Amino acid sequence: MIRSYRGVSINTSKNTHEKVFCLIEKDTNSKIVDMPSGSGAFVLRLKDNGFNNVIAIDIENILEIDHDNFIIGDMTKDIPLEDNSVDVFICIDGIEHISPQFHFVKEVNRILKFGGEFIVSTPNISSLRSRWRWFMTGHHNKCTTPLDENNPNPLHHIRMISFPEIRYLLHTNGFRIEKVTENRIKLISWLYVIFIPFSFLFTSLVYYNSGRKKGTLTINKEVKKKMYSKAVLFGETLIVKAIKTTASHL
Repeated sequence: MIRSYRGVSINTSKNTHEKVFCLIEKDTNSKIVDMPSGSGAFVLRLKDNGFNNVIAIDIENILEIDHDNFIIGDMTKDIPLEDNSVDVFICIDGIEHISPQFHFVKEVNRILKFGGEFIVSTPNISSLRSRWRWFMTGHHNKCTTPLDENNPNPLHHIRMISFPEIRYLLHTNGFRIEKVTENRIKLISWLYVIFIPFSFLFTSLVYYNSGRKKGTLTINKEVKKKMYSKAVLFGETLIVKAIKTTASHL
């Protein structure tokens, strides 16, 4: 069954749009970018709630709504917007589709104003359920079988990304994570709670030994705290809100 918002198709997991919207500071004068915009369901949600300065960007125009402010743009290339010109950048289930993720995040940093919000969602491969699937099959949730290499396309999940990788990507490119949440927790995910004690003890030992040698004890402690939060352990889709604190230097 195809989900929709006011008749406009939504190509993401349940509750993701609702959770992402709740993370936006409610200043309706904000300049907001939605990339990739897809059918335009999230753009329509923003407009319905009084946000009128919304830019939709995607590699092709497949909007199912009337929206004049659309720009052709590729997440693997430079974003066609000026430096320090955007208040909020939304990327719903897009980052796992591209290989040059560092370039993309640097571009988001470039166009965001200082203090600007970057909200990104992606399938949660750090969840216990997804880690178990990887252990058993070598595939994570939302990418459960080999990709069709005979017919490559932008919809393929070619670069699934874990929470520690997202944090590194953001914190090394001028952002600081403010909030980590999830779209929903499926009932089946609670079955994996039995693995928490073993996982926690082993992770604690590895993180401590590594942190002591490399001088990263504080970082490791912060990452571990989030890794064992309810959102990361059990969430279906991971949603992260970060704030631009400095320009990217990488």
